[in-house]
Amino acid sequence: MIDKIIAQATARALASLYNLNVDPASIVPQATRKEFEGNLTIVVFPWVKAARLAPEALANALGQYLVETEAAVEAFNVVKGFLNIVIAPTYWNNILKDIEARPNYGIKEAGSDAPLVMVEYSSPNTNKPLHLGHLRNILLGSSLSKIIAACGNKVVKTNIVNDRGIHICKSMLAWQRWFDGKTPQEAGIKGDHLVGDCYVAFDKHYKAELKELKAKGMSDEEAEAASTLMADARSMLRAWEAGDPEVRALWQKMNGWVYAGFDETYKRMGVGFDKIYYESQTYLDGKKKVLEGLEKGLLYRRDDGSVWADLTPQGLDHKLLLRSDGTSVYMTQDIGTAKQRFDDYPIDKMIYVVGNEQNYHFQVLSILLDRLGFKWGKDLVHFSYGMVELPEGKMKSREGTVVDADDLMAEMVATAREVSQQLGKLDGLSEKEIDDIAETVGMGALKYFLLKVDPRKNMTFNPKESIDFNGNTGPFIQYTYARIRSVLRRSADEGFNTADYSQVVPNEREITLIQRLADFPDTVAQAGREYSPALIANYAYDLVKEYNQFYHDCSILREEDPAKRSLRLALSDATAKTVRTAMSLLGINVPERM
Repeated sequence: MIDKIIAQATARALASLYNLNVDPASIVPQATRKEFEGNLTIVVFPWVKAARLAPEALANALGQYLVETEAAVEAFNVVKGFLNIVIAPTYWNNILKDIEARPNYGIKEAGSDAPLVMVEYSSPNTNKPLHLGHLRNILLGSSLSKIIAACGNKVVKTNIVNDRGIHICKSMLAWQRWFDGKTPQEAGIKGDHLVGDCYVAFDKHYKAELKELKAKGMSDEEAEAASTLMADARSMLRAWEAGDPEVRALWQKMNGWVYAGFDETYKRMGVGFDKIYYESQTYLDGKKKVLEGLEKGLLYRRDDGSVWADLTPQGLDHKLLLRSDGTSVYMTQDIGTAKQRFDDYPIDKMIYVVGNEQNYHFQVLSILLDRLGFKWGKDLVHFSYGMVELPEGKMKSREGTVVDADDLMAEMVATAREVSQQLGKLDGLSEKEIDDIAETVGMGALKYFLLKVDPRKNMTFNPKESIDFNGNTGPFIQYTYARIRSVLRRSADEGFNTADYSQVVPNEREITLIQRLADFPDTVAQAGREYSPALIANYAYDLVKEYNQFYHDCSILREEDPAKRSLRLALSDATAKTVRTAMSLLGINVPERM
């Protein structure tokens, strides 16, 4: 906002004084360092040579021009090649009024010709429930979708469900043998949990079988080859691929249990999808697309009948796309899914939210999609994020040592309720209000903790730290929002009339808060460019820290000057609105009372 005004004014100054054609977007004013007077600083070194002036002389000339021609600039000072600009104090009031006037401040609406961006996230397997690792993926993907939409794009949220393969057959075989035909209702658990228990049971029995075989003198490889349990699972997979009606019926039944469980988890998380794809429906399209590429000479077949892509021109190796028996691999399935998506939507950009262990896979997929004729293939984005671990280390699905998403959410909400009660934040509320606040705070704590970290980094999730009402946490931000809403309600109850604050000279604390509010649209744009919800999360934290300092230093409801009081109430309202919008981009609700 103000930085754009100054950038445009500086570009005009360079054109007027030195006939230099400089794009205002290339001029990025920075907040002035605290030891110097000023609000914004411009570095003039890039234009010194073209203007044929020493840095200080150029900065002084530009500063003088801005004071004379730009109403927002009151004064300036120069430190070497740095032009420190002082914004006219009352001009900040205009900025605040502009923020107040925008109901969707910081959000850019998508026009009819806006690019269509497709975001894929979640991508679960139907052999286990969602866990902590899925949570980071889903929350990143959902938040990223909101941020990209807020940057003026049309967005389609998609999910690819890995519903076929040997891992699915392992759960199916285990259910047949060791679960006595129990349904989720009979077992008293969600369907995805029951199927996950089946998967863990298969691994337990498989390891026991291997131990027996190795006790008879077999090597690891010999034992694995001799395993009847694994042979039966592979036989079931072949039967599935052949369309065996009994196997397909069992597969549909157990997958149905899982989908019902997933939907319940997604609902509590507050996330959803515009379109869900299933590998069982896309892998055949992938095979067809690969065979088309083979016919066109884009791929090649080896003597054993397998189909490969030669990626050595791109500095990579050879990539298998179809096995010698004609069965597909993950890459083939992704090609098939891409084809269906391209048929369904006029995609301009495709973003895959997948962990960084798949970096090579998506490097190859981009090359292959481009080679096979998908216009967005070359520019697909792999939103590569780091792994999430617990303080005690990594999780393993087969061994049943993962942190279940449903259990974690329930624990977070229960902890939020307990901590809130201990701090007296639920006093005087009804049981329904307490339940709602516990859900809002618990889920907010979980989401914020997972989103505030740079997504490219690995992270350790610590539930105890996430629920703290102090520091860089979701509850701290939510509590500040509730505090502001309380101030605004009290103002309305006391009947304070709105007074014109145009001529009020804001103090340093008020200016700093307005300046922080003015940064929000650029923060949203930067988060969209860099695919980083963490930028929004940490902006929200910095904003509420600034507000709390303002709240401490500046009387609001007890201020006797109506104009000053109106300025501070407007600042409070604008802060609440901006916090609510920022947190909504993270998928986090904020409570009106707390």
